[in-house]
Amino acid sequence: MEGMVTPKSRLSDPEYAAFARNRYWRLMRWMLLAAIMAVLTAIAWLSSDGSPLSMAQYLATAAGVGLSVLLAGALMGLISLSSGTGHDEDVAAFAPDDDNKKGRP
Repeated sequence: MEGMVTPKSRLSDPEYAAFARNRYWRLMRWMLLAAIMAVLTAIAWLSSDGSPLSMAQYLATAAGVGLSVLLAGALMGLISLSSGTGHDEDVAAFAPDDDNKKGRP
C-alpha cells in the first residue's frame, strides 16, 4: 500500500458538509410528517372496528408505527447521504484491485 494517496472526501469541505446535513434533516422533516400520517391512519383503522381499545394499545400502536416509519426514513436517508456525498466512492478507492495479491484463489 505504499504510495497510495487517500482521496479527500467532499465532506471535508465545511460548506458542502452543511449542505448535506441540511438536506438530510429536510428529508427527516418530511419523514416525520409521513410518520404522523401513518400513525393517524393506523389509529383511525383500529378505531373504525368499534371494539374498545385501551389507551396503552393506542400508545403502543402510535409508537410502533411512528418509530418504524422514522427508522426506515433515517436509514434510507443515510444511504442517500452516503451515496450523494461521495463516501461510496471513497470506500471503493481503498479496495484492492486484485484479490489474488493476498494469496486468495
